[in-house]
Amino acid sequence: MSVVTPNDSGLLPALFAGFEKDFGYQVQVSTAEDVYGPAKAGKVDLVISHYGHSDVNTFVLAGYGGWPLAVFFNQVALVGPSSDPARVRGLTDAAEAFRRIAQTQSSFVVNDIEGMRYLGEVLWEAAGEPARGAWYVDPNLKGPDAIKAAADRGGYTLWGVTPFQQLQKQSHNELQPLVLSDPLLQRIMVAIVVNPLKVQGANQKGATTLQKYLLAPATQAKVRAFRVSGYPQQLWWPAGRNNETTVLPLVKPTP
Repeated sequence: MSVVTPNDSGLLPALFAGFEKDFGYQVQVSTAEDVYGPAKAGKVDLVISHYGHSDVNTFVLAGYGGWPLAVFFNQVALVGPSSDPARVRGLTDAAEAFRRIAQTQSSFVVNDIEGMRYLGEVLWEAAGEPARGAWYVDPNLKGPDAIKAAADRGGYTLWGVTPFQQLQKQSHNELQPLVLSDPLLQRIMVAIVVNPLKVQGANQKGATTLQKYLLAPATQAKVRAFRVSGYPQQLWWPAGRNNETTVLPLVKPTP
């Protein structure tokens, strides 16, 4: 089971096709925002979510799953109008982009979704704590509502590229992803094997095999090479190297 983003972007189907071919397993993917409830209920064998998901800590500490292993990063973007009044398009420094937004008094709408408010605060600090005047708009709106508020004002906001892309398919607005390349805009995601001693019927062997496959150098290279249709920029990044080396696949020296 996975949070929505990796599947909607096409990454999981691209990766799992190779796994099914190489190992003979059939993977059934289900997606939701609440991924840990179904895992506790014995409906899934492996969970993929953001490391910062609110239920990771309690799920693991209560014994429902093994240690979270980092598998990839997804991409947040600073989105804004095509006119780009703050001239931030293509910047690789998100803090500089935020500084320009404040300097030009262009509207910035806080996205009150999990993690986005915090990220905005980091950028505000990194930009030198510019005075929060009328340009800084905090309407307590989340996700699509924050995007609409930013579009209505011709302003900027933060959101994940994949949910933004899905929203654009449903209700097109004038906003575009403008700043993507700063590593600060990446969110790490983990894979957790469900514990069969706690959850009856969980397929630990199959889940562990899939988890190891996701960490394999060849799979991590596929993550790096993956592109989302309509976006030439890289939106997914390998994260396997962030784990303790003892859990990584053994790479033998070249003879």
